[in-house]
Amino acid sequence: MSDKKRLDVDKDLWTIALEERDRNTEDKEKSQALQGVVDGDTNLFFVGSQNAGKTTLILQFLEREEPSKPTTGLDYTYGRKSKGAKMEKDVTHIWELGGGTSLSKLIEIPITTGSINNLSVILVLDLSKPEELWTTLEVALKQVTQRVNQVVSELKSSDPQLAQKLKQRRWKKFGEDHPDKDLLDPLPVPLLIIGTKYDVFQDFDSEKKKMVCKTLRFVSHINGASLQFYSSKSDALVNKVRQLLSHFAHGAAASHTMSMDYTKPLTVPAGSDALGQIGVPSLSSGELGKINARCAVAVFQNEVLWHHSSLV
Repeated sequence: MSDKKRLDVDKDLWTIALEERDRNTEDKEKSQALQGVVDGDTNLFFVGSQNAGKTTLILQFLEREEPSKPTTGLDYTYGRKSKGAKMEKDVTHIWELGGGTSLSKLIEIPITTGSINNLSVILVLDLSKPEELWTTLEVALKQVTQRVNQVVSELKSSDPQLAQKLKQRRWKKFGEDHPDKDLLDPLPVPLLIIGTKYDVFQDFDSEKKKMVCKTLRFVSHINGASLQFYSSKSDALVNKVRQLLSHFAHGAAASHTMSMDYTKPLTVPAGSDALGQIGVPSLSSGELGKINARCAVAVFQNEVLWHHSSLV
């Protein structure tokens, strides 16, 4: 065998060994994630529109330069970040649900009593398909909310202190004096809504953009979510989303910048918006405060749905 061929064989064997090591490490991390056995680990669960770019988001967050592949089920990967003088590793378990909202049963795997204390949900929506936005929002949020509430109910008997902690934590971002406190129903775990393909959306008709932005601000606010627009073709937006995900995954400092102008990419941190700022077409801010909370939300939702259906 020539030296060149021998080097090629050695290289192939070395590559195979590295790939096997990586597989074994990933299997170990995945097993620990499923069992919820490692204190301090965090969990990110990506769900949302089909072909919206969830895999690309994850790869950019992990700074991996590799081609994205379609996700057909529930994919798992993880990321590590060194911390402290001892260079200990923060581990983030990352789950991605493919297939849009059709594989809801798989939600039970990443959302468990072992993971929920350090879980963040990332709901990814395709801004280039506004006709699908409301359905995806409604179905995905319903599925995630039902599973999270089920797990919290289980904790009331197995770990009542954690259940109470989750209940209190969901209101912390709003504060006691928020004007909409009685109208909100925030998810017990952190929720980030990302609107992708902003590079396409920015060229839409002005009225359509305005209504889509109002819809997403409303849904984000009611559910206690942060909202961020994103394009894989914009370095500024890629960096902004990476910073946001680092905040959820590793506790990195959160950005306090905001943008609520529908002519620009939206950046709305959880707890920073208000129904009076979003604007309810048929009610003034004074009238909004005088009616029943459930009715106020219903009125706003009906207005959004009517305008939404007339624009798609």
